[in-house]
Amino acid sequence: MHAGLAAPALAAIAAPAAARGAEPSPHAAARPDDARPRLKQSVCAWCFGGMTLDELCALAKRIGIGAIDLLNEDQWRVPAQHGLACAVANGPGGITKGWNRTEQHDALVKRSEELLPKVAAARIPQMIVFSGNRDGMKDDEGLRQCAAGLKRIMPLAEKAGVTVIMELLNSKVDHGDYMCDRTAWGVELCKQVGSDRFRLLYDIYHMQIMEGDVIRTIETSHPWIAHYHTAGNPGRSNLDDTQELNYRGICRAIRQTGFDGWLAQEFMPRGDAAAALEAAFRACDA
Repeated sequence: MHAGLAAPALAAIAAPAAARGAEPSPHAAARPDDARPRLKQSVCAWCFGGMTLDELCALAKRIGIGAIDLLNEDQWRVPAQHGLACAVANGPGGITKGWNRTEQHDALVKRSEELLPKVAAARIPQMIVFSGNRDGMKDDEGLRQCAAGLKRIMPLAEKAGVTVIMELLNSKVDHGDYMCDRTAWGVELCKQVGSDRFRLLYDIYHMQIMEGDVIRTIETSHPWIAHYHTAGNPGRSNLDDTQELNYRGICRAIRQTGFDGWLAQEFMPRGDAAAALEAAFRACDA
């Protein structure tokens, strides 16, 4: 979204050296991917509950974050008042009871038909949905059930120009028994739904817990990923040196796929929330 904060300083260092005909510092040399746009960053409202939505929007604007994630209909207007977008609208249903249950489909479809035109009118590009828990159901059956239900709303999503995204969550630590807990399962669901308006929300924290191998997965699965979420692992907290994920490397890999969507900060801040969010923004400003 914005040029790295270190760029002006590097330019100031490199310019005198070039004027003297000296070799520029290798640290000041442009990377091959510098011509690509910076990643657009968002932030999820729910995990910054210690501040109001207006306060979060003002903080995001100051830092350089361009959008807010996971808002309900009565909240959609707030980011625009601060010159920000809403990157993802909350959709129908919840995490534990979702699209893998045929008995849920009529209610989920009805609510989707109500929401999708409103999401489009609010110029929100995406709406989140969930698979639901297994509760004894086999994964291949859940795959068929999800695909059957989601296909019912794809014509309206396509007409509205809204991408429906299903989040990949871990079932090991935070969301026991959740079905859409592996990238391969989610990719197969995308293939079965068969619409460009159905894609995945790849949560880096959750998939680190379930699969690891994050960068390779992003490189091979990026055509089916429309959105990313972050958090430090372990702890689902700050993106700092107490956790194991190299977010600068991960975000550089995302950028190199040509991704032009949003990457949203979704961690529960430890200590000063504003400082933690700004540090996360810088870590992901690849």
